[in-house]
Amino acid sequence: MYKYEVILYWSDEDNSYIAEVPELAGCMADGETMVAALENAHTVIEEWLETAKLTGREIPKPKGKLAFA
Repeated sequence: MYKYEVILYWSDEDNSYIAEVPELAGCMADGETMVAALENAHTVIEEWLETAKLTGREIPKPKGKLAFA
């Protein structure tokens, strides 16, 4: 289980729920339900971390709740 903050919200533009992971640049997912968006976010977090390891990108440590969230 990852400890990165995930922000969930509805997007009229995308007609779906969006799950953003602010600590991982560009890491976000969507889904028809909040649960689906969160499940998809877990998959994307895993892929983001795997890609970061393969490319030598720095992986930030989870901070928990962010001050600006």
